[in-house]
Amino acid sequence: MKMMANEVRKLSAGELENKLVDLKKDLFQLRLQHATNQLDNPIKIVEVKKDIARVKTIIREQQLAGR
Repeated sequence: MKMMANEVRKLSAGELENKLVDLKKDLFQLRLQHATNQLDNPIKIVEVKKDIARVKTIIREQQLAGR
């Protein structure tokens, strides 16, 4: 499930923080599965990393716009 930047921009600051926490938990689980050879699709790790970067970027944009 790839998130688009315009979808992320619609979220509030609190929702973005929650989304970031959820994505980091997902990434941890994927890395754990990968380390134990239980991960079917290693590309999911890359997708989650990009989603984390996307959310962090939007959070930073909002911080800069708030100044």
